[in-house]
Amino acid sequence: MRAHTRTRPARIALLNTAHKREMTRRNFRRELDADIVEFHTPSGEIPEGFGYDGFVVTGSAASVYWEREWIDRLKSWVRGAIDAGVPALGVCYGHQLLADVMGGTVEDMGEYEIGYRTVEHNGENDLLAGIEKKMTVFTSHSDRVAEKPPGATVFAENDYGIHGFRKGDVFGVQFHPEYDIQTAETVAKSKKGDISQERIDTVLRGVNKENYREASGAKRLFDNFLAYTEKRQPTRVAAD
Repeated sequence: MRAHTRTRPARIALLNTAHKREMTRRNFRRELDADIVEFHTPSGEIPEGFGYDGFVVTGSAASVYWEREWIDRLKSWVRGAIDAGVPALGVCYGHQLLADVMGGTVEDMGEYEIGYRTVEHNGENDLLAGIEKKMTVFTSHSDRVAEKPPGATVFAENDYGIHGFRKGDVFGVQFHPEYDIQTAETVAKSKKGDISQERIDTVLRGVNKENYREASGAKRLFDNFLAYTEKRQPTRVAAD
């Protein structure tokens, strides 16, 4: 059952930052019960304005500190959207990009966190309402938010560091609640050359129905985010 009700679907800008857009598109369109307008940012697609109920920045193989024209353009739009009061959700790369734009620090970890892992949250956050405080989630990243943005609150962590932060209407999570089993397998196999085959095999053994079932509880955050955009909509209309 969906956690939100509204007279019309939320209009969400999906900023797809994956170089191979199809898998990411499929995952987010499955999980976001909304009117999605997608922009493939590595191809140069950026929204023209901020007329959305919210926006979502996806994961990517890129790093936020790379010097790329499309990353600069994305950061510029995101700054404007945040200033305009548009609620934001960032996932993995998106989490890092939101942190960077708001003055946080993103760094290379020098290693990978990958596979189904445990992340704990403090239960004091709209985004993770109704989700077990000790979550099983799929992770895949070699960068991390080393310092949260000034004024932000960290609400989820594990031994690799910050896995969730909030500042105002902006939420970021390092893990991948949108992944299905197929995606988890594909991503793990794609790390050949970055991590050992032994470690890849270990991750793949953990990609099973039991772990996926446990991790599916975190998918509720998408409904929570849409419910939050509905709650914020009257405030935004009054401010426009």
